[in-house]
Amino acid sequence: MPLPFGSLVVAAGICGTLSFASLAASLGTEYWFIIEMNPANASDAEDWSSHSGLWSVGEGEKMKAEDSATYSESEHGMHSAIVVVLPLSLVLMLFGGICGLVSSLARSPVLLARTATYFFLCSLLTLSGASLYIVYSHRALAEAERLAGPQGLASVRTSFGWSLGLAWLSYGLELLAGALLLVAARAVQLQRGGGGGSPATT
Repeated sequence: MPLPFGSLVVAAGICGTLSFASLAASLGTEYWFIIEMNPANASDAEDWSSHSGLWSVGEGEKMKAEDSATYSESEHGMHSAIVVVLPLSLVLMLFGGICGLVSSLARSPVLLARTATYFFLCSLLTLSGASLYIVYSHRALAEAERLAGPQGLASVRTSFGWSLGLAWLSYGLELLAGALLLVAARAVQLQRGGGGGSPATT
């Protein structure tokens, strides 16, 4: 039995809201990339351990000083692209939510399908930003290793943090919201087709 139209659009709205909240929290936190010292080098932990976001580096004053010095021009360019693409995706998602509300109230399959496509395009921006950040981080780490030498960062452990995980969660929820809107558009078409193919009236 197909899900009712109301359940589909409510589920899409919840997914869209959670996606927006996840990306907003991701952009506002500083746990995209985490640098930790090996426990054997605990005496230096205050100097080198740090966690970074898109806008700043938290803790580790020594690492903060080295950070800007080791990034190449191309890496700075990638970072500039990231801090444009992800906030843009967040803003576009807000407009997508408004479009989704209007198309749901109008029960228009055309508007619902177009809003779904809009969400898919927004998800591509989120995907591009998150993927670009991973590439950027690997390049920056490789450059730091090149400058420090083979053993220079042997005692340093690096990992991606939960802030990046929130960005990936936002991407998945955007896709789900778009898919639910497509199903809702199909549900309206089937309802109208069952009523003889004439447009529904209120």
